Amino acid sequence: MYNDKVIEHFKNPKNFGKIPDADAVGEVGNHRCGDLMALYLKIDKESQVISEVKFETLGCAAAIATSDMIAEMTKGKTIAEAEKIKFQDLVKELGELPSIKVHCADLAVHGIRKAIDNYKKKQTK
Repeated sequence: MYNDKVIEHFKNPKNFGKIPDADAVGEVGNHRCGDLMALYLKIDKESQVISEVKFETLGCAAAIATSDMIAEMTKGKTIAEAEKIKFQDLVKELGELPSIKVHCADLAVHGIRKAIDNYKKKQTK
């Protein structure tokens, strides 16, 4: 059902955990399947580069793998670059997901966007 890359990100996620002093947090969930994701960002205020991304995900193998991969894909990018990532980019980077699990990639991308929105709101206060 899953390719080797998805399984590797599920079994050995590099970005699992919480950033206690995160600059932004994005929490999302899918009530149909029960997946819950929290994505934590550290952002350099001058350059707007995302320097660190961590996640806590409760869900299936695809939810965990997509959380880890979106962390990899956004780390080192500016906020503007990270906002351009689409769920199709995430699926492609993982080397495909079963069609019934593509919603996990969409959820992970929404989580990053929600974290970025959280950061932007904090900056305008």
